[in-house]
Amino acid sequence: MYLWGAFFTTDIDFGQAPSTLSLPKEKMMILVTGASGKIGSEAVRLLTAKQLPTRALVRDPARAPQGGAEVAVGDFDLPETLDDALSGVTTLLLISPSVPSQEIAVIDSAVRHGVGHIVKVTNHKATADSPVPRRRDHARIEAHLRATGVAHTLLGPNLFMQNLFAIAPEVKQSHGFTMSTGDGRFGMVDARDVAATAAAIAASPSGHAGRSYLLTGPELITYTDVADALTAALGHKIDYHAISPGTHRKAMLEAGVPEPVATSNAHVFELIANGDAEWLSGDITTITGTQPRSLREFLDDHLAAFG
Repeated sequence: MYLWGAFFTTDIDFGQAPSTLSLPKEKMMILVTGASGKIGSEAVRLLTAKQLPTRALVRDPARAPQGGAEVAVGDFDLPETLDDALSGVTTLLLISPSVPSQEIAVIDSAVRHGVGHIVKVTNHKATADSPVPRRRDHARIEAHLRATGVAHTLLGPNLFMQNLFAIAPEVKQSHGFTMSTGDGRFGMVDARDVAATAAAIAASPSGHAGRSYLLTGPELITYTDVADALTAALGHKIDYHAISPGTHRKAMLEAGVPEPVATSNAHVFELIANGDAEWLSGDITTITGTQPRSLREFLDDHLAAFG
């Protein structure tokens, strides 16, 4: 059975005057946190390809992205390492697992070092009263960020296509997968397109301050559509086995997923089944000038993972 030990969605809302930050390359320094992850590593690649001064923050230097970026070794739980990483930084691209104490520490360090603009990847429905703990965490971070007065931009992706890698072993083994979102539709987005949007804003933040952008793929899909796309790509039938969120939660617990994670995931899956992720946006195209990747394009690029 397909079990989610982690899950990624997003949301937003804010207000601030447009930024006038526009610096020549020689006066810029962009720090990317989470630089060894899917979004961060791709953002670093794109920024260095444009020959923009870029610094990649990682905990393990062995996992630092290759290329022309400076590498800063630091830990969100060790503020002194954040101060070193943020020295001389003009724009911060903040990507992390969104633990409030950690992101707030990064934001506070950025303020101390006079960072001019912060681009944060957040959740598309981050509210203080959300029933989903991750969304409450994002809301707390966003409130702290607004209170600092630093120019900032929030990016709220829909579901990530990269989440599909979690079902790949089951697809390979059984030619099917299990999920508990019913017929709920979602605007699934490739993390590479989220990275491209974040990099475009970090490279030229002028005009993006106080703005929130919703990031989606080009179409609304269901997990039935995912099964159909896998069937077409692999050349043999892939089945989507729908179960209830409660049954899914029980299965996650039996598989050793921590109770808070299993409960939160099951709640999110139920929300998706009821239309929570049924939205599309053209913000990726508006900001990057290119269309976001479709599900079929994603599968074509990563088909070996599924069969």
